[in-house]
Amino acid sequence: MSTCPFAINPMVTNLDEETTHLREAGPITQIDLLGVPAWSVTDHAIARQLTTDARLVKDINAWGLWSSGVVTRQWPLIGMVDAGRSMFTVDGPEHRRLRAKTTQALAPRRLEELRPVIERLTAELLDDVAAAAAENGGVVDLKQVFAYPLPMRVVGELMGVDRADHAKLLDWYKAFFSVMTPQDERLAIIDAMDVYFTDLVRAKAANPGDDLTSAFLTADEGGEPLTEEEVIGNIKALVAAGHETTVGLILNAVRALSNHPDELAKVLAGEVEWKQAIEETLRWDSPVTHLLMRFATEDITVGDVVINKGDGVVMSYRAVGRDKGVHGENADEFDVERATAKTHLAFGYGPHICPGAALSRLEVSIALPALFARFPGLKLAVTDDELVNLPVLTQNDLAALPVAVG
Repeated sequence: MSTCPFAINPMVTNLDEETTHLREAGPITQIDLLGVPAWSVTDHAIARQLTTDARLVKDINAWGLWSSGVVTRQWPLIGMVDAGRSMFTVDGPEHRRLRAKTTQALAPRRLEELRPVIERLTAELLDDVAAAAAENGGVVDLKQVFAYPLPMRVVGELMGVDRADHAKLLDWYKAFFSVMTPQDERLAIIDAMDVYFTDLVRAKAANPGDDLTSAFLTADEGGEPLTEEEVIGNIKALVAAGHETTVGLILNAVRALSNHPDELAKVLAGEVEWKQAIEETLRWDSPVTHLLMRFATEDITVGDVVINKGDGVVMSYRAVGRDKGVHGENADEFDVERATAKTHLAFGYGPHICPGAALSRLEVSIALPALFARFPGLKLAVTDDELVNLPVLTQNDLAALPVAVG
């Protein structure tokens, strides 16, 4: 189907190389997404411009390849852009209406109320890390034992999801994101998640609790309540976004700091705050490589490029983070003292900026200091080139992160 010059390879073993090639191709360039053409934005200023352009929408029906039937439900990435009606797939007033409850639930005061919960969950999992390391000569897969379960437990507490269901949900989302999953199996997983979250919503409707799912079901005074479909869509997307990005951020930060001991030393000595190291990780090694997708409702001219009506546009946030015009000629280097780090777009920009960004930052700001305080000698148990990314086109997700904790 596609004749684009640059194919995004989900099996890529070197993200730095892919990022460099994308940036060399230009600030906005045509790419191939598993046979489907789209535009990739790699320039910081253009990404800011387009994420606030009302002519680019989330509605899949504005996508020419979809409305014409060229792209069907059999495309492996369809679940990324057609995830049901939720705050992530609508724009304008409807987007604001669907997003309002999430904004309230993740307000600074509510997040501070979550802090002791996150600290408790972190401590529990650090005990698990110590136990696993003791059984394996001091070596443990930090992803499996710590980075993977922590965000799911946090978002589970927030959404009212039973911990007994976390393993099942993690398996579903892992298979959903992997391009190695056969499409019929992926579609079956989507159906299973719909059933699961429908049951959850109906249980909360019958017996509300102090959680975001229950809050979604309650109309504000004078406001219009969300439909069951809208609540389910919000929850399904929030659970996915609420754990996947944070997993990647924890792993990428540990990897970056372990590979840059001088930078880690600055943080551990208190010369640089943890939040600066977190922001530099988000800029330098974004958990989201390519965010799918917005669609042009009319022709849009960007410099000497015309995005035609109906075209799909991808924000390649990892490449955006390496913009030398914003972050200097050493943008490809990891520097925890970088003054521009906090200007990254790793959580997006504009109306659709990630609603869970503050929660993710809070989780990681608790998890990383606690991890290195508990295991001050922590280091990678393999060389960096032995680390392997999962075959996930949109996420910067390691298969495993073996560490030695001493």
